[in-house]
Amino acid sequence: MMIDKSLIVFFTASHPSPEKTVEFMLTSANSGADVIELGIPFSDPVADGKTIQESYVKALRNFKLNQVFEIARAFRKESETPLVLMSYYNPIFRRGVKAFVEEAYSSGVDAILVVDLPHDEAGEFVDVCSNVGVKNVFLAAPNTPEDRLRAIDELSAFIYLISTYGVTGERDRVSELAFEALKSVKGVCRKPVAVGFGVSKPQHVQQLIKAGADGVVVGSAFVRLINEKGEQAAEDIKALTERFKSYII
Repeated sequence: MMIDKSLIVFFTASHPSPEKTVEFMLTSANSGADVIELGIPFSDPVADGKTIQESYVKALRNFKLNQVFEIARAFRKESETPLVLMSYYNPIFRRGVKAFVEEAYSSGVDAILVVDLPHDEAGEFVDVCSNVGVKNVFLAAPNTPEDRLRAIDELSAFIYLISTYGVTGERDRVSELAFEALKSVKGVCRKPVAVGFGVSKPQHVQQLIKAGADGVVVGSAFVRLINEKGEQAAEDIKALTERFKSYII
């Protein structure tokens, strides 16, 4: 799964409901999102900021892991847009690595990103994904050393570069650190690089694509809409997707 000047939009599974998650994913995909990232709600999301944490709390009230696969299946019936599943390792471990990956694959998932699984501890997971036919995506940070970047580059469909230190969330501007990190990672890695964490305004997208990013991940801006509008968020999601997409030149 390649990305190329791609808008990657994040949604929390089952927020506000499984059916609405599918609707929102399809709305965004049909409005210009190049990749959809579907997050599995988790009780201790250490990498996520207030907005996404709030969506997880709401989703977990009536959540079962099977809903994620049902959402993926329903989305895949209507769209060929690439789908990345984002999870912490605990739900995968509890289900069983092989069972989880096989179900993800049969549901139409293209790749899996495990936020708290470093590449050098992911041998079993990578092997299972490779055998089943699911791609991996690994995170890189601004301070990831070159040897680790090369290893991540070998294993990833694309590199997900965290734009700053800290957690996800909307920010007023993209830090200089993000541009420095992007230049550094692009100098080492052969695979495409997507930048996420804090990318929340159309201008951010434009700046990062111009600086060489192959993709940008926008999460909190969309999740906040759903936190505010609930089941009525579809039109706003359509408009926001179109607006972000129009800044990718």
